[in-house]
Amino acid sequence: MKISDWQHLAYCTNVHPAESWAATKEVLGSEVLSVRDALIREGRGTSPFAIGLRLSAQAARELLAGDELKKFQAWLEETETYVFTINGFPYGDFHGTRVKEKVYQPDWTTSERLVYTKDLFDIVATLAPEEAGGSVSTLPGSYKDFKADESLIFKNLEECALHIEKLAQQTGKDLHLGLEPEPLGHFENTAESLAFFERFFASVADEEMVRRRVGLNFDCCHFAIEFDDCREALDAFEAAGIRISKVHLSSAVEFDISDEAAMEKLREFDEPTYLHQVITSGGETRYRFGDLPDFFAAIGRQEVRDTAGEVARCHFHVPLYAEAAPPLRTTQFFVNDLMAYCDEKPGFCPHFEIETYTWGVLPESLQTGLTNMIVKEFEWVLAR
Repeated sequence: MKISDWQHLAYCTNVHPAESWAATKEVLGSEVLSVRDALIREGRGTSPFAIGLRLSAQAARELLAGDELKKFQAWLEETETYVFTINGFPYGDFHGTRVKEKVYQPDWTTSERLVYTKDLFDIVATLAPEEAGGSVSTLPGSYKDFKADESLIFKNLEECALHIEKLAQQTGKDLHLGLEPEPLGHFENTAESLAFFERFFASVADEEMVRRRVGLNFDCCHFAIEFDDCREALDAFEAAGIRISKVHLSSAVEFDISDEAAMEKLREFDEPTYLHQVITSGGETRYRFGDLPDFFAAIGRQEVRDTAGEVARCHFHVPLYAEAAPPLRTTQFFVNDLMAYCDEKPGFCPHFEIETYTWGVLPESLQTGLTNMIVKEFEWVLAR
């Protein structure tokens, strides 16, 4: 939905299991319109309603086949909905199977990732309203454990930028790719992001064009887990001339390591589908763990020392409206900081997306029905 003259808000449909285009269409016509209708009943809905689209590589190929894209355009008009952004991070299955580090595959060293992302831009360039422009969010190049060849990442990103530029010239729309820093990704925090983009921009033939078309997807959950300051991070990216393509409004779990009750409660979040990286605030040492089982194993072996007063944060997206529920807390404060920044500098980003994709694996105590939970997130955001 439109939240200002040039800013748009949606929720990411990666929360709904769907890998084929047929399954995605079914989700859009049922689950997504149910959220829209519920918001309208609550007096929070506006027309047209924005869809934060998630398409797998399979669904993207199928949507581009025949006249499917034209038919989808007609459906958007009929239902008074529109698409301004696509989540292009997960290439394949994202629900009901072990995703973990596979969410980074194929990475930006591969032609498969490049072709998939070009497909997504062909779609969003057609669908996005001219006044909204179109964005696609993607992984931060690769995953640290893959030890990716950065020169290949740069080469493929530059080729993607050229494709985006061509589409932008053809359509007259502002189109842009946002790389999404994530804990233990190829680059994961403010300092690593700045260094990555400096190296990337220095490697390309047309730096001005690439800066226009490739920027950063700022995920609040991820930067909070890194213990980065919201304002300092955004100011640093502005100073470096790095475009903020999209903001993911999201929140993480925070806890005290020395609190036995918190550690026990945290075990409810240890599930087999997604990576749940853990980073500590760092006294003498900042510890980083690739997943919750790694963290619990290290605690059991007493490898994490001097934990008195030590805070840790876990990469588990929890509802934006979820406040501190002792013995655990959330990083909701970071989203509030982001919104305060937006009030002061409303021009810093055009696209906002609510991205709590973990509804299906949340502890039962946090489950209150999917449509209801998404509506509550919208209400929380819009109230601010």
